[in-house]
Amino acid sequence: MNVVDLLMKLLSFESITPDDAGSLKFIEEYLPGYEATYVNIEGVKNLFLTKKFGNGSHLCFAGHVDVVPPGDGWETNPFVPVIKDDKIYARGTQDMKSGVAAFVQVLKEADEFEGRLSLLLTSDEEGDAKYGTVVMLEHLKEVGMLPDYCIVAEPTCEERFGDAIKIGRRGSINGYLTIKGKQGHAAYPEKAINPVHQIAPILDKIAGVNLDSGDDNFAPSKMVITDIRGGMEVTNVTPGSLKIMFNVRNSTKTSQEDIKLHIDKLFKDLNYTLELTQGSYPFVTKRDSKIVEKLTESIKDITGLQTKFSTAGGTSDARYMGAYGIDVVEFGVKNDTIHAPNERTTIGEVEGLYQVFKDLVKNFN
Repeated sequence: MNVVDLLMKLLSFESITPDDAGSLKFIEEYLPGYEATYVNIEGVKNLFLTKKFGNGSHLCFAGHVDVVPPGDGWETNPFVPVIKDDKIYARGTQDMKSGVAAFVQVLKEADEFEGRLSLLLTSDEEGDAKYGTVVMLEHLKEVGMLPDYCIVAEPTCEERFGDAIKIGRRGSINGYLTIKGKQGHAAYPEKAINPVHQIAPILDKIAGVNLDSGDDNFAPSKMVITDIRGGMEVTNVTPGSLKIMFNVRNSTKTSQEDIKLHIDKLFKDLNYTLELTQGSYPFVTKRDSKIVEKLTESIKDITGLQTKFSTAGGTSDARYMGAYGIDVVEFGVKNDTIHAPNERTTIGEVEGLYQVFKDLVKNFN
């Protein structure tokens, strides 16, 4: 079985979050020389496979076998992969069974390495991710098996295969701001406290505002307003309160405390409450890390491209690796149809990804 055959097999598993649909057992049996550990909780399956070749560093490939629901608008069955004009159509082709197929095939063929090779797979990345990769990492820490380096095979490329890797990710802070006023009749505004009027001169100081200047790794942390609502949808009653929701994809230069200080400075004369929650924290792997340098070299050797370093986009399970101090990068096929109808990738990209990972393992030490 080659990497494309393996991908076609993986795509046939209807592994909608958090159901792995038997795909993890298939992968375990496909790699018989590796020691398997499952950590399953709350209906989520997590698989760790590892093999020690020597006494060197521990390199782990990580990802997820779960996919989002297919939705409407497909021209073919989303779980019966079809090849047409060099393109493979099915749910999960880009996000991210192509990456899983590439590194699983490399691990199957690996016959020498100076250290330890492993893979970490979960069925709960597209969902809440509460019982997925983070649970397995907790277990690996307890048993002293955390990897030194990790590659998460998420789709990262933009225009051409090989043009981008992710060396970090921004965090995500959600804000819930409530301005309290006094409801009243629109004809007697002097008897009311209208929070809409109160927020009007302040809005441009929070909407779309950069909270820091960014740096070489991160774009500025921008406050993005996602919802504003108040009142009863009538024209003759002023609202008693106004609620604003916002999100900040934050760099390492902006924290929850920085946001609180910014809001307090602007709203100190108003009656308001602020709640902040953080689903993920920013991290970055240094550019001179071994995993960054070696992966960059392999991409150049296979594609001829000098890849760029990115921290853009949403979150991924790489954030959990970063939290454990693991040097982690992300690299995969192009990202242009993920979660969309007729999701697809090309045979050339799948084979190229396999070749990059194979070159990396061969030349890592």
